[in-house]
Amino acid sequence: MPRTLLLLLVLTPPLVAGDWPQWRGPRRDSVAILPGLPDKLPEKLPARWKQPIGGGYGGISVVGNRLYVMDRRKEPEAERVLCLDVKTGKTVWEYSYPVRYGKLDYGNGPRCTPTVVDDKVFTFGAMGHLHALDARNGKLLWSRDTVQEFEAAIPTWGHSCSPLYDGGYVIVQVGAKNGCLMSFAARTGKVVWRSLNDPPGYASPVLAGDEIHHFTPTHLVAVDRVYGKERWREPFEGITYGVSISDVVTADGVILASNYWSGSKAIRLKDKKPTVAWEGKQLSLLMSTPLVRGKYVYAIDRFRGLKCIEMASGKVLWENEHVTPRDRNPQASLVWVGDSDRALILNTPCELLMVRLTPEKLIPLGKAQVVGKTWAHPAFAAGCIFARNDEEIVCVPLVKE
Repeated sequence: MPRTLLLLLVLTPPLVAGDWPQWRGPRRDSVAILPGLPDKLPEKLPARWKQPIGGGYGGISVVGNRLYVMDRRKEPEAERVLCLDVKTGKTVWEYSYPVRYGKLDYGNGPRCTPTVVDDKVFTFGAMGHLHALDARNGKLLWSRDTVQEFEAAIPTWGHSCSPLYDGGYVIVQVGAKNGCLMSFAARTGKVVWRSLNDPPGYASPVLAGDEIHHFTPTHLVAVDRVYGKERWREPFEGITYGVSISDVVTADGVILASNYWSGSKAIRLKDKKPTVAWEGKQLSLLMSTPLVRGKYVYAIDRFRGLKCIEMASGKVLWENEHVTPRDRNPQASLVWVGDSDRALILNTPCELLMVRLTPEKLIPLGKAQVVGKTWAHPAFAAGCIFARNDEEIVCVPLVKE
């Protein structure tokens, strides 16, 4: 079977309840499958277990009865990949490697969410260490030091890209010369292709048909999934400190990228070339990747809270729903509840909100505290939310057993 056809066949796996194997969930589209979730959240959500953990902004992955997360140990300094038992929180295995953060800003720990596929777990550390481990026991399968091997650049706040698995290949934003994006064979770690000469930002690459879309500090760009050849690019201006953080999203035939400083640019493809549908500061994103549904995007703006925008026109339908505290770095993780119009939002104080999102308005459906202050993306699996901060990781059931 031609590789291109095989890749397209595995692009959109069916959604099933139980696992959260990578950044933004099973299909990297922030959709949680939680059968039996109540219509509203209770005021209190007791934890099933809590365990201490080191620092990090990285998200959590859950597959079967195993949880995977990264943290940083200060003495002796090391990044760690931890595997915990989903039911008890007890450590199943730990893999660590030495690292030196030096003066890395916001240097509490790794930023990536582990990617778990076929008994392998792939991680990318803040200082550019790419690892493939046996998900069952933590045994090292292969590793690449992208800074030493490829002279990769480290962004101001460390690498944040979560590895993208695509049909036997692992794609990572490395930040090397002629290798902003690089593809590695998942089985061996061998370099398959390298693409783009853009500087590294903080977003993760996104699958889109036979392309990979990526948001760098200078462009919204697409490359071929199989060979990494550039297909098209649209320039971005005014981004400082490399803060292209939020992932690219697509809805109603429009591809959207947005940043903290210069706002948004939404494009359509005409004859396989990008044309601007709209642009401006009606949406200025920081870290939070928006939700899309139908013809609309729901996103946390730098200034005006959660808002709803018509994707085709850029028209703001409503705004100023402040689901997370107002400050210069507003952050919350947003996920849909299946194919409904309900969403779960984990904000910076680590309050879990349930809301209904429609083009007309936001409807609150309850709020409960989960853990302390966090920017890390949670996992929704096995009827629970798994969340972490710099001190502990918790499991909180959302569905009655």
